[in-house]
Order: sequence, then C-alpha cells, then structure tokens
Amino acid sequence: MLYEKNIFQKNIKNMNIHMGLVYPNIYRTAMSSLGYNILYNKINERENTWCERIIFPNTNSIESNTPSKYFNIISFTIQFEEDYFNVLKMLKDAGIPLKREDRSESDPLIIAGGPCVTANPMPLSDYIDIFVIGEGEFVIDEILNTYKKHGKNLEKYLELLGVYIPKYNNRTKINIIPNMDNTYHITEHIVSKSDDENYQTIFNNTIMLNVSRGCTRGCRFCMSGYLYRPMRETKYQKLIDIAIKNRENTGLNKITLIGAAVSDYSNLKNLIDGLEKEGFQISTPSLRIESITKETLESLKRSGLKTITLALESTEKLRKVINKEILEEKIFTVIKNAIELDFKIKLYFLIGIPGETMEDIEELCQYMKKIANMHKSIKNVKFSVNPLIPKPHTPLQWEPYDFKDIKKKTRYINKEMRKYNVKCESPKKGLIQYILSCGNRSIGAIIEKTLTKNPTLKEWKEVLPKYDIDDILPWDNIDVGVNKRFLKIENKRLRNLKQTPWCETSPCYNCGSCEK
Repeated sequence: MLYEKNIFQKNIKNMNIHMGLVYPNIYRTAMSSLGYNILYNKINERENTWCERIIFPNTNSIESNTPSKYFNIISFTIQFEEDYFNVLKMLKDAGIPLKREDRSESDPLIIAGGPCVTANPMPLSDYIDIFVIGEGEFVIDEILNTYKKHGKNLEKYLELLGVYIPKYNNRTKINIIPNMDNTYHITEHIVSKSDDENYQTIFNNTIMLNVSRGCTRGCRFCMSGYLYRPMRETKYQKLIDIAIKNRENTGLNKITLIGAAVSDYSNLKNLIDGLEKEGFQISTPSLRIESITKETLESLKRSGLKTITLALESTEKLRKVINKEILEEKIFTVIKNAIELDFKIKLYFLIGIPGETMEDIEELCQYMKKIANMHKSIKNVKFSVNPLIPKPHTPLQWEPYDFKDIKKKTRYINKEMRKYNVKCESPKKGLIQYILSCGNRSIGAIIEKTLTKNPTLKEWKEVLPKYDIDDILPWDNIDVGVNKRFLKIENKRLRNLKQTPWCETSPCYNCGSCEK
C-alpha cells in the first residue's frame, strides 16, 4: 500500500494539456530523482496543464490511473542508458506504436530528456519526436506553449532553444540554467509512505536541496562534468529558506544536499551550520575527497550521517590519466578521520583506464586492502569496482571498450579480494552500456529486439562502436558548449599523465562552455 502527500489532483475538463511524466525505472529510483520531481511540480503550477506521473513497470498514471495512450504528451525522464529498454517496453505495453513514423495524429507527442539523451539522442531517435537537450525546466514551458498552439507540428518546435528533432536532424545547443537563485526550487516535496521497500525512495522522506549544478574539476571520464558546465550555485541563505518552507509543507526534517560537486560548494560550512541551527538533519550522497575537512565530517556526523561515500577511482598514477590528481596524504587523512568518527565507508573505483596494465590492477587490490585494513571491521568498508565507460562529449569519447581486458581484470579482482567487501560490475553490462552511450541511430534495432528476445553477447559485439580521433561522431549535432578542439587536447594530455587544473582556481583554459 502506497500513501502520498502533496500530489496534484486537477479537473481534466479544465485543462488544455494532459501530460504524462514518465520515468522508465522503478518508483524507488524515480522519486529519488530531483530533476523528475522538479518537472512534476513546475509543470503542475501551470493553470492549464495537468501533469501525472507514470512509473515503470506501470503504463497507467499514479494520480488518476489514466492509460499512457490517452495523454496529449508523454515525456520520458531518462537518467541511465539501460533504461532505453524500458522506454520501448512502456510504449509497447501502452499500445503506442514504437516508431515515430508509425504513429498517428491521435497518438501522444513523445518527448525525452535527461543526461544520456542530452549527450547522444541517436540510439532512441527513431522512437522519440522531440529530445530536450540539457536542463528541462529551462524550456518546458515553451514546449507546452508550442503544443497548445501547434499540437504535434514538429517544425514549429525547431524555433525553440535546446531541442533536437530527429525528423530534421537539426543542430542545437544545450539548455543550461544560468542562475540557480532564479530557477525553480521545490518547496512542497511529495511525501510517500509504504511498508513495501520498492516504494521507499533512496532519500526516503528527505528534503532534496539543489545546492549546485555542474562541476569543473575536469575528470576526463565524467560526462556530466562536461555537459553541465559551468558550475552554478544557489546562495546558502536561499537554500536554508527553501528547507524551512519545505518543512512547513511536509513535516520533514531531514535534508539531502544534491549537486554534482556538493563538497566544492563555496559556502558549505555556512550552509551546514545554518541548517543545523534550524534543527535539520543533513546527509549527502557523495563527497569530493579534495574538499573534505575534519570539520565537515564532524558536522555531518552530528546530523546523523552514518556512511561516507568517496570516489577514489584508481591508484595515484592512473588518477593522473583521468585528471583526478589527489594527494595520497589527503586521501588517508580523510579516511582516518572518517574511521575515528565511526563512519562506514563506501569507495568507488574504475578499471579499464587508458594505459592500465595487470600490474596496475594488482597494485589496486593492494591499495584497497590497505584501506580496508585501517578499519576495525573490514566489512565496514565497501568497494564498488566498475568498468570505465567512454562517454560522448568527454576526452575519452574516441576510446574503445575492451571487453576481454575488462573480463580478465574483473576475474582477478574477485579472486584476490574475496575476503573483502567488494562488488564488481559485470563486464557484459559495461559493454552494453558503452554501446548504448556511444552508438549511432542503428543501435535502435538491437534495443527493439530486446522486446522479444535477449540478444547474445556476439550480437552486441557486432554493433560495438569504434571511432578514430578525426571521425564525424553520431552526436556532433549536439553542442554542449565544450568544443571538440579542447577534447582532443585533453585526449592527448591524458596519455602523457598531464593534469588540466580545476578552472575555479586557475586561469580559463577556453573549453568553450562559458561562451554558451
């Protein structure tokens, strides 16, 4: 049984537009997405529009049980490439023709947005009418106003910023919210209660505060770090006011700080101190180790945080390849402080970094053992080891995914670290994610095939992308601000272990994002 507070109920007879906001993953994940929640609240504040949620595996809405095919607009929020399979499954199960060319005027307008399709909309381009490139709340009102005037006439949407329409294969620029103080912040979160853990969100019954967006650290593998530049912050006093307003509307007293680089937030101490004075409990999904002080850890501990999540990525040499140079002394100081404060620790590592050898993997295992053995209980230190997936619009976008190499390294780690709390991601899952991330329009065929049959590993390998540095890339019509010239320079620098400084503390190196 699911109970929700603060959902929107409207009289459909008084609405010009009936919109289904679709999340192609389970409720627990959907309602933990701040972007999904922002769109739901923002759209429903329009007087002429009723936006209802449709969450996988269901194809009827939560609010009124309306089938998907009866909405004017169906808009998918896609956070993960693996959810492409669910997008097509939901269309099929809803009785909506999969391909754009097979749909009639009576079928809904199909929209999709989110980081994956912002970077590369091609794999789903035969199935979606309009892709929103970038931050959706920037342009959603214009899309809805255009629908009110012109319905499904796709040509009219070409006039909007940050919209990619596969039918026209138009060039477009990413939408980026320029000022976080003036953008939309939720002040009335949905509160959900259920005995079923599938309906308990990751940040269960907490207020999600949108501290900042973007990150300019320049980790060469990180797609969001290149898509959403420059870094933008909400003033700390505004965040405290938003938290107080949310508490009045929801009764919730726990805060989760949301941002690509929360610990880089320039007024983090003032924010935490201010929230503590107001009696809030505070947590954060992850922290950048470079920015963590003992004082920060102590504040988070007082607020009730039990686990610290850190992304170390690899050993010292390989961190230089991906432009994540962190002093070893800093790493072990933070871990030591966290252990002394009795935190559990979760650490993320990558394998498959360009130039990585089996000797590096052996060193990585010894490195993880050293960290785990610092804790009084090695089981209180969790390691998550994932294949590095080259992503569009990053300096690694030309790099291959070497399945055989990843498989060999994963086997070694599982055997060597069997006494420790280590989880390695499947090499095959990494291969599929790479294909979905960097594939072209033809990848849609194998995604569609999964509706009736599981493609074999051999079939996946047959569509494996391979790009040279001067190739035209499938996503070249999507301008995210960071130019290809800069990405090529970064690709060369990674091979020489050269670092590109954090642009918050060094002169501009002309990546192009600030010229958007």
